[in-house]
Amino acid sequence: MVIDESDPSDETSKRRLGLAAPHKHFTRFWRWWQGLSLKERLGVGGVGLLVIFAVGVVWIAFIHPSSTPSVAISTPAKPKPKPKAPITQASPLTGLQVDPALANRPVTGVMIENSDAARPQSGLQDAGVVYEAIAEGGVTRFLALFQDSTPQYIGPVRSLRPYYIDFAAPFQASIAHVGGSPDALAIVRSGGYRDLDQFFNSGAYGRISARPAPHNVYTSFAKLDALNSAKGYTTSSFTIWPRKPDKKLAVPTAKNIKFAISGPDYYANYAYDSASNTYMRSEGGAPHLDLVSADDKAGVQLHPKVVIALVMGLTHGVLDSSGAYYSNYQDSGSGPMYVFQDGDVTQGTWSKASTSEQFSFSDSAGAPIKLDTGQSWVTIVSAANQVSYTP
Repeated sequence: MVIDESDPSDETSKRRLGLAAPHKHFTRFWRWWQGLSLKERLGVGGVGLLVIFAVGVVWIAFIHPSSTPSVAISTPAKPKPKPKAPITQASPLTGLQVDPALANRPVTGVMIENSDAARPQSGLQDAGVVYEAIAEGGVTRFLALFQDSTPQYIGPVRSLRPYYIDFAAPFQASIAHVGGSPDALAIVRSGGYRDLDQFFNSGAYGRISARPAPHNVYTSFAKLDALNSAKGYTTSSFTIWPRKPDKKLAVPTAKNIKFAISGPDYYANYAYDSASNTYMRSEGGAPHLDLVSADDKAGVQLHPKVVIALVMGLTHGVLDSSGAYYSNYQDSGSGPMYVFQDGDVTQGTWSKASTSEQFSFSDSAGAPIKLDTGQSWVTIVSAANQVSYTP
């Protein structure tokens, strides 16, 4: 009999080809298993379990994919933006870096008294420039110029003189005052100046009860700003003084300065403070203090950054009602000057072509003198021998 091995219906052919039904294989296994002893069965079962365990470990570790990724994906933190530096610009009056709104304010000058009854004053420490000169009878008076500062307690405010107008005009400054000498009032009311006379603007001034008249008129920049705005004085255009960075001397050449401007009660003295690079001001043999408010009992000693002495001719004019002669300074032209800053002194020449022209300062070689930024205190003396200093 010939067997066709390709016929799958033939059982023998199926066996030869390994195509027997699955239950046939199980039957053979079962018969083989029954023929084993108990010891043999345990041995085979243990090996089987080991094989099953090993296959499971391999499946879990290397083949079966995890439902949760085992690698964490980190997102780099965004760098924090750097804070923008505040925008500033140099104050035309002081050279200090200030908010642009402050640098564009109008310049305002305030006449501040310096008699014994007026001390200590208020507002002087905040001024950008202070001019000091004799009003009459040897009594000095200050023109304090403000732009990038706005103190709210300023005084005592007193009367005007012609040369203070000459000092204020180059800054296109408003001038706050209580009346003035006849010549000064005629000039300031001529229409060419920014006049804030208390006589016509009383609402911008007030009298304090702590002092007797006429040493008790005070004002504030809340009031002066409103007055300037009402008059249309919103900015000032002027020639600025050239400025430079501080450059302190390792060994100061001028630490103690004295201006014998009038009698001893009005002598101005300055002690150089190297730590702050400023000059601690005294007058009449005592620290010159400034009060920040009506409640201030201690005060702050005035400490300008730059101290200047301008030497110019002084004559006495008309006798006023108090029995004193008004002073007249020859403030146009040129003359000797001293600039104290950084613990040093520079001698040079001041020049001023006219009332409306700015003071210019040059050294002995004719080069412009650059000033440190901050408050400049300018004292007018009538002779060079009124200026002295020691290392």
